[in-house]
Amino acid sequence: MSIAASESVWAQGRFDRSTGPKEVLFGRMYEDASIELAAFRPGGRIFCIASAGCTAFRLAPRHEVVAVDVNPAQLAYAERRIAGEPMIRGTAERLMSFGRTLLPLAGWWLSRLRAFLDLERPAEQAAYWRRHLDTRRLRAAMDILFSRPLLRAAYAAPLLACLPPRFGGVVRARMERSFATHPNRTNPYARALLLGELDDDPAPPAAGGIRLVHADAAAYLETVPDGSFDGFTLSNILDGAEDSYRARLFAAVKRAAAPDAVVVVRSFGEPSAVLLINRAPEDRAMLWGVVDVRLAASL
Repeated sequence: MSIAASESVWAQGRFDRSTGPKEVLFGRMYEDASIELAAFRPGGRIFCIASAGCTAFRLAPRHEVVAVDVNPAQLAYAERRIAGEPMIRGTAERLMSFGRTLLPLAGWWLSRLRAFLDLERPAEQAAYWRRHLDTRRLRAAMDILFSRPLLRAAYAAPLLACLPPRFGGVVRARMERSFATHPNRTNPYARALLLGELDDDPAPPAAGGIRLVHADAAAYLETVPDGSFDGFTLSNILDGAEDSYRARLFAAVKRAAAPDAVVVVRSFGEPSAVLLINRAPEDRAMLWGVVDVRLAASL
């Protein structure tokens, strides 16, 4: 099924504004699907942003999953993973790999990082972070890497609009929050971020039942019968979206939601004052400013 019309910047299939071919943006997902597994009742029908397929794969053994993506290159990649092909490095991984080449300049040697990632007590991790990793050189490097002028070289302006000022310092604080909360040794997202390791577990057998749809999220949800889904995981597709698209998407979610359906929305932005409960500290992927889990009816 294909419903490709979209108002979203993600329809470009690229991070930048060039007119080149659509790309696989994400070789893996940096979203901790444990959030969704705790939020959605088992057996429900779930609407999921396909991306690299990771969240859909985690949900498939317990749920009926419809995975939608507006980027055909990304959707085809998820389909190949379901068929048994391995992970590849997308645009996001290549950009992060470039950033990691600069880490030795901040004193982040591979042996030191591996020792850090072998720790499993958050208090010890927090102390190690402050003593060995959160150096003045690191702070200077991250301030440069996450500065607006450098980010604009790789990302279209709408994708940067949600980012808070001094984003390098914000990212460091989110990383420290995670290291002080979650054991490193059992956190695959920490290894992916710091070492670029892809935990390339094969798709579970249940992934064969995932329905893949090439569509804009709002456009697709506007076509389904009322009450079709018990849960929605929207990734961060509203980062870079106009207010009009947010309103359209939320209206479509509310119409497509079954009673007591739950929605999960992520953002790289900082939480607003009206967000009563923010699950971002619980997400082991550590980069999110907002992980909003709420009843769809409250959108």
